[in-house]
Amino acid sequence: MSEKKKFNLEYEIKSSPRILYTFLNESNGLSQWFADEVNVRDQVYTFTWDGEQQKAKLMAIKENKLVRFKWVDDEPQFFFEMEIIQDELTNDVALSITDFATDETLSERKLIWDNQIKYLISTLGA
Repeated sequence: MSEKKKFNLEYEIKSSPRILYTFLNESNGLSQWFADEVNVRDQVYTFTWDGEQQKAKLMAIKENKLVRFKWVDDEPQFFFEMEIIQDELTNDVALSITDFATDETLSERKLIWDNQIKYLISTLGA
């Protein structure tokens, strides 16, 4: 089994950072695109996909800018992060995703993010 490596993806999103942010950190926002169901308790988010639950702890948060989660059953150095980047000149908004995957799972992880973000964009109507 190969070691997990950090990877980064960036998606252009036609939305204001403020609106986009609610879809990254609020359970009702996340449940519209990221998981079937999202519950939050004491900064632990329980994500449900097809009846399977995974828990992630909220590790960092910057309003209208960034959320970082760590899967509770993963090693401490691994996390996934969603950062809102706004171009100062054009005001274009992008969503930067940082995640970890092994060489074997990298293309699959990227595809999952691509699909989730497509879903997010259609949810935003952007």
